[in-house]
Amino acid sequence: MTKRLFTAIGATLALASCTSPAARIATVAPPPAVAAPVAPAAPISANSGLAAAAATATNPFVGGTAMLGTRTIADNFASAPNLRMLTHAVDVGGVRDTLAGSGPITVFAPTDQAFGRLADGAVGQLMEPANRAALVKVISYHVVPGAITLYDLRARIDAGRGTARLTTIAGGSLAATKEGEAVALTDANGNKAYVQTPDVQQVNGVIHVVNGVLVPQLG
Repeated sequence: MTKRLFTAIGATLALASCTSPAARIATVAPPPAVAAPVAPAAPISANSGLAAAAATATNPFVGGTAMLGTRTIADNFASAPNLRMLTHAVDVGGVRDTLAGSGPITVFAPTDQAFGRLADGAVGQLMEPANRAALVKVISYHVVPGAITLYDLRARIDAGRGTARLTTIAGGSLAATKEGEAVALTDANGNKAYVQTPDVQQVNGVIHVVNGVLVPQLG
């Protein structure tokens, strides 16, 4: 893909309409400590404690559907009726393995309504085969290494004196801030998305559903 094409797509996606904070956001207590397994008979993965905690977590519903803590992030995306566009983008971009891997990762998942706020034609343009590299970069911009709960995110914001910088697997960063009880994420173009449904615990990380699409620098 040429730099010119990346720039054109970036300009279109950056025209996302303004989003507003969720009317209410859950206040999440610090996650409970996970007891270490006793004398395992075989080697365990680095995320076994995370998986054990997720399996017993009381997850919020997403789009009216239960999010099972025994599933991967990719599997739960596919079952949520309000994350259809994100699921489609993941499939088209060929990045399902990233979201189904061992992790841990944190995904800020835009709803279908969030995709609908982009400029007319932006989603269709991004899904074209010729623009796959840009699509992968946009999806990856919503993924951060490590399992970061809402409690952790607020703590990082406080430690950063009002702003936490999150480095995404796309290479760019997101700025996390607090606006009252709401937590906002600001992308490289100045667009904001707000955490709408936090702390969906998975075997390989955490999902936070957000109400806007975050766009990296594509030029």
